[in-house]
Amino acid sequence: MPRPAGPPLLLLDVDGPLVPYTATPDRTPEGYLTHWVKPASWVARHRDRPPQDVPPLRLWLNPAHGPALLALPYRPVWCTTWQDEANEHLSPLLGLPRLPYVPWPSMHHGDPDGLHWKTRHLVAWAAGRPFAWVDDEVEPQDAEWIAAHHPAPALTLPVDHRVGLRPADFVALARWAEDLSGSVA
Repeated sequence: MPRPAGPPLLLLDVDGPLVPYTATPDRTPEGYLTHWVKPASWVARHRDRPPQDVPPLRLWLNPAHGPALLALPYRPVWCTTWQDEANEHLSPLLGLPRLPYVPWPSMHHGDPDGLHWKTRHLVAWAAGRPFAWVDDEVEPQDAEWIAAHHPAPALTLPVDHRVGLRPADFVALARWAEDLSGSVA
C-alpha cells in the first residue's frame, strides 16, 4: 500500500501529556501555568448541580508546548475526550490553531484484548496514514496491536501524567519523523 502524502499525524491526548493532572500545586512542573476552564462536558458531569454552581476545572499548561508542537513536522490532531472542546479551551492557551480531532463513537469502554479504548478506533480513523500517538495511558500491547494491524509506520509515545511532555519527548517525536521522511526518500 503506498503511503499517503503529507506529514504524519500527531495524535495528541490532553490529560496527561499536555495537562499533568496528577501534579500538585506545590509540585507543578516547571514552566506550567494554572488556568481555570469550564467546558460543557465538565458541567454535564456534575448533573447534581446547576451549571452556575459547577466549579471550573483547574488545568496546568505549558505555553511553550504550543510552539514546540507546531515546530514538529507533523499534522497535529486532538486525540482526547475533550474532542472539539480542546479547540475552544486549550488551543488559545497554547497558541495553537483549531485542530482536527478524532470523534469517538464511544469512550472508556472495555476491549476484549485489553487494549486501550482508543486503539482500534485510532487505527481505523488514521486510514493507513503514518502517525505518532502521544498519550499517558498507551501500553506496549497497544503498540504491538497497532504494528500488526496498521499498514503504515506508527509510534506510540507514553508520557508520564505527573510531569507531562518533556524536552526528551519532543526530541523523540522529531527523530521519528526525520527517520520516517528519510525512509520515504
